[in-house]
Amino acid sequence: MTVADVALYVTILGEIGLVPLTVTTNLNINFLRKPSPENDIIGKCKLIKIGRSLAVGEVFLYSEGDKDPVAHAIGTYSIPPKRIN
Repeated sequence: MTVADVALYVTILGEIGLVPLTVTTNLNINFLRKPSPENDIIGKCKLIKIGRSLAVGEVFLYSEGDKDPVAHAIGTYSIPPKRIN
C-alpha cells in the first residue's frame, strides 16, 4: 500500500508541481494474489484526472519479474487552493 501511495503522490506532484499540503484523501486497494517474498514490488501508476482541488490515479502493483499484478489501487488526493499574496 505504501508503494501505491508514494507512486501516486510523486506522479501527481510531477504534474502539478510541488504544492505543499497535497494529501491523500482516499486510497482503496484490492489485493489480487500473494507476491513473491524474494522480489521487489513494482508500481505502475496512471493518472485518471487532475482537477483544481482533487486528483485521482490508479496503480497496478507487480512482483518484480512477474507479468500478472498482485494488487490494484485507486487513490484520491486533495490539492489545496493556490494562495495569492
